[in-house]
Amino acid sequence: DAAYRESVLPSDVTARIAIEAGIADFWYKYVGFDGRIIGMTTFGESAPADQLFEMFGFTVENVVNTAQELLA
Repeated sequence: DAAYRESVLPSDVTARIAIEAGIADFWYKYVGFDGRIIGMTTFGESAPADQLFEMFGFTVENVVNTAQELLA
């Protein structure tokens, strides 16, 4: 329902980040044109989890930098 969506994702808030440890394609409709998604962009990678998380940007540094860019 549109009223509920506006109550949890106000249209005047455009600085949005979605962090998805999976395929991130479905988050675009929630973050909007000005938002950012930190997520996997490919399927089938094989490596230790810590290496994959760094490769896909799942680091504190990347999340903080992304948030700062959005809020600048």
